[in-house]
Amino acid sequence: MSSWKMRKSKNVLVNSESIIGQGEDVKSEPVFGINGRLHCHRIVVAVLIALVCTCYSSAQTRLTVSAAASLTNALAETEAAYKRAQANIEFSNNIGSSGTLAAQIDQGAPVDIFISAAAKPMDDLATSGLIVTGTRRNLLRNTLVLIAPLDSKLRDFQGLTNKSIRLIALGDPASVPAGQYSKQTLLSFHLWEQLSTKFVLGKDVRQVLTYVETGNADAGLVYATDAQASGKVRVVATAPESVHDPIVYPVAVVKGSRNEEASRRFVEFLRSPTAQAIFVKHGFTIAAP
Repeated sequence: MSSWKMRKSKNVLVNSESIIGQGEDVKSEPVFGINGRLHCHRIVVAVLIALVCTCYSSAQTRLTVSAAASLTNALAETEAAYKRAQANIEFSNNIGSSGTLAAQIDQGAPVDIFISAAAKPMDDLATSGLIVTGTRRNLLRNTLVLIAPLDSKLRDFQGLTNKSIRLIALGDPASVPAGQYSKQTLLSFHLWEQLSTKFVLGKDVRQVLTYVETGNADAGLVYATDAQASGKVRVVATAPESVHDPIVYPVAVVKGSRNEEASRRFVEFLRSPTAQAIFVKHGFTIAAP
């Protein structure tokens, strides 16, 4: 049987035996030709790109951080600093009141790291065996302050009883640590019952700040760090530490984290000089080890 081959110059099938018989020197051409080779090259390049992208994607680690609302700005800046050194890390932040966040974790929310604005939510999770042993650290401290709009004439806590102060914003004491500290403070000043009809409760401390910033409340109780982040309110007074529980922010790796080792490394970074400088810039103080 004669062998058949594609001749490139005329792009037709010819019988190679008959050509050889005529004394022609026939050069062997690749079956695919130039166009075919280019097409194969494109396929190879596409496959390599896909493989590189897949490898890059699989190397990325996403950490889910549930953090108290008062940490919003400082945490974002701290994570950005960490990512500059660890490009394979991505963060997904769940921001809210510490009590609500702890309840979500207790109900099975997939969280890697929890940063609370009070000890109790972390204590509750520890009691339930939901934090990794040995990873809990006291990270930061904060201060409770009374705030008012820039043009307010309010001068101190006692001034909250004045008729010109109609609404006072504070976090819901049932789930917001800042609200619990606020209640302790007002009870200590013997103002809680007297002012109870004026209270408007926020779901977290940032909502309390917004109420005062927008004029929907005449005064509010927030952390010093929240007041510092706003240009629309002024600090009227600072609550003495003796009138409320210590405002401490513990951090821990959550039990069942799918990225425990990466989470441990980030928790350690939060105590580094780089991270601490960022927290101090935002008004926090560093908690004792």
